[in-house]
Amino acid sequence: VQLQASGGGLVQAGGSLKLSCAASGRTFSSYTMNWFRQAPGKEREFVGAIRWSGGSTYYADSAKGRFTISRDNAKNTVYLQMNNLKPEDTAVYYCAAATARDNIVVVPVGMDYWGKGTPVTVSS
Repeated sequence: VQLQASGGGLVQAGGSLKLSCAASGRTFSSYTMNWFRQAPGKEREFVGAIRWSGGSTYYADSAKGRFTISRDNAKNTVYLQMNNLKPEDTAVYYCAAATARDNIVVVPVGMDYWGKGTPVTVSS
């Protein structure tokens, strides 16, 4: 199983970035795809998630109204569109997959697969 995140970079505050997470190696229809981030010196935190089956989305409070998660079934890819970025959004962003459950798992230990992170830097 491979999860490959990409799309990170340097952006000014107020700008936008779109991250991608390409999934391969298995069928992910029974999984929830998640985005986490980890800022320097901080713990990894949940950003948002999307159920592969049905497409329901969930967001951390810090992401609501600014970030949007979507998926492309044909490409087996999940996206994180980030708008109105703030310096506090600076972090390494990771995609992860978790077996779908009734409740959304928002802790890193609950993930089954992780991709390598992609760094996002927001300058003020």
